[in-house]
Amino acid sequence: MNLFSIAYLPPVEYLQLYLQSEQPYIEKCENYVRQTYRNRCLIASANGVLPLIVPVKKNHLHNCPITQIEIDYSQAWQIKHWRAFEAAYNISPFFLYYKDFFEPFYFQKNIKTLWEFNLQLFDLILKLFNIPVKYSFTDVYISQSTDFTTDYRQSIHPKSGDKTGQKEHFFPIYSQVFAEKNGFFANLSCIDLLFNTGNLAKEKLC
Repeated sequence: MNLFSIAYLPPVEYLQLYLQSEQPYIEKCENYVRQTYRNRCLIASANGVLPLIVPVKKNHLHNCPITQIEIDYSQAWQIKHWRAFEAAYNISPFFLYYKDFFEPFYFQKNIKTLWEFNLQLFDLILKLFNIPVKYSFTDVYISQSTDFTTDYRQSIHPKSGDKTGQKEHFFPIYSQVFAEKNGFFANLSCIDLLFNTGNLAKEKLC
């Protein structure tokens, strides 16, 4: 049993570990944790690594269940994110092929919670990567790992890991749009891998 948090367009590491998991569980019973991949992703922009954050409503953030966190649509974050994707990936080999799958998420406001928004995007990502939907949800909060559990809820974190590509033995290396200018950035959002490698993306995870 492997434990994952829900994540917004999760990093490559997340998909690698998910793919390796025989019994992945997504934590449904935790309280929301700020400054994590639960509401942010990292992409490679012309100026380097760019964090994109989904704003959430500030009321009841303290000890609020992850499934009840509401997206703050009063901020123009959707168009900001979409324009960032276009600027970063419009000349990547596969952005035009995949853009129609993602674009609807950034021109609607009918998904109320961060949980549902992330989950719908994650299901889409699994489909585009041709990865089986094999996850289950926890029905109680698991406070700590056991001998039968590998806990990735906190270890997969924006402030951990190496974005410089020095961990070639673990993170895949592939062509990025601005690599000639900025160098290679490892372990970004899985959409970076998808837009740059297309149907080879799953193979790169192995």
